[in-house]
Amino acid sequence: MNAAVKQGTAATAVFGKPDERELRDRMKQELPADTFKAQTWRVIWFLPLQAVIWAGLAVILMAGLPWYANLGLGLLVGHTIGCQALLAHEVLHGALGMSRRWQNFFGWLGFGPLLVPPEFWRKWHNVVHHANTNTGDTDPDSFGTLRRYKTNPGQKKFHKLAPGSGTWYSYLFLTYSFTFHAQLVLWIQARHRKQFKGFNRKQAIAQVFVCLALWAALALVSGPLAVFTVLIPFMTANALGQGYILTNHFLRPQTPTNNPLDNSMSLRCNPILDRLHFRFSHHIEHHFFPKMGHNMAPRVRKWLEENEPERYMAMPHSKALKMLYTTPRVYKSPTELVDPNDESRVFDLLPLQAQFSAANRSQVQGVER
Repeated sequence: MNAAVKQGTAATAVFGKPDERELRDRMKQELPADTFKAQTWRVIWFLPLQAVIWAGLAVILMAGLPWYANLGLGLLVGHTIGCQALLAHEVLHGALGMSRRWQNFFGWLGFGPLLVPPEFWRKWHNVVHHANTNTGDTDPDSFGTLRRYKTNPGQKKFHKLAPGSGTWYSYLFLTYSFTFHAQLVLWIQARHRKQFKGFNRKQAIAQVFVCLALWAALALVSGPLAVFTVLIPFMTANALGQGYILTNHFLRPQTPTNNPLDNSMSLRCNPILDRLHFRFSHHIEHHFFPKMGHNMAPRVRKWLEENEPERYMAMPHSKALKMLYTTPRVYKSPTELVDPNDESRVFDLLPLQAQFSAANRSQVQGVER
C-alpha cells in the first residue's frame, strides 16, 4: 500500500506513507510553542452565540413578524446552533482547557440541541473515530467497504439516503444526518462494537430523551411557529455541521496508517465564514493536533503547505460539496468508491490528490500571475 503512487498535474502524490508521528514531532519543534497551548479565553464566544439563539427564538415567538422574517431568524438561530457545536467540538477535545465538568457544560450547550450527550461524543468521536479514521469498516463515520454491503444486502437501502446515491431524497441528507447518524451509533454500534466497551450507553440514551423533551416543549409552546423555532433551526444546524464533516473524509482513501495527510482533507472557505465557523475547515490540521485550538490551525496549514505541498490537500468547499453528490460513498478498494446498488459506478480517488494539492495550487496561482 505504501508504494501506491499516482502521477498528477502538480507532482507525484504518495499515498499511505507512515510518517504521521515524525511530521507531528517536527511541527511541534518548528512552530511557536503557543500554537499548542490551551485557548481557554475562547470560551467567551459562547456568550454571543447563546444571546443570538435565545434572542432569535424570543423574537419569533413574540414579535408577530411575517413568515419570511421568521424564516430568516430561524435560519440565523440554526446557523448559530451549528457554530456553537463546532466550538463545542474543540472544547470536548480539550483545546480550551478547563476541567472535565466545565467541558461537559459547554459540550451540552453545543451538542445538546443535536441530541448528542458530551460523554457519548467523546467516546464516539475523540476515541473511536480519531483512532480509526477511514479504516476499513471500523470508522463509525464511514459508509464502509463493499464487503459490508455484500454481507448484509439490506444496507443497500440505507445507502440510498446518502449523498452520491442519486435519489431525490439524498439531497435532504445534510439536514438531519448528524443527529440521525449519532443515534445509529448510540443505539446500534455502541451496543455491539468492542471499541465502545465500558461506555455507559443507557445513561446516554436517557440524556438523549431529555434533550428531545426540551425540543418537544419548545414546539408545544411555539404552536405553528415551531416550523421556525424547531424545524428550521434543527435542519440548518445539521446541514452546517455535515457540510464540513462529510467532506472532511468521504473523498479520501482508506489507509493502512492513520496519517491525516492521506485519510483526511481540509477545505478552502470564504475567510469570513471560516472565522464564523471557528476554522473547522482546517481538518487535516485538527487530526494532527486534536487538542490544538482551531484559531492556531492556519499556522499548521502554512507549515504543511511549505513542507508537504504534494501531499497536503485542501479543496474549495463548494467543489467538495458538489463532488460529495456526484461520487459514490462505499469503498470498493482503499482508493476507489463504488455504488453498492450499481457497481458499474466507480470513482478513483487518487487523482484528486494531485489536482487539489498545495503544490498544484501554487503552480496555478503562479500561472495566473
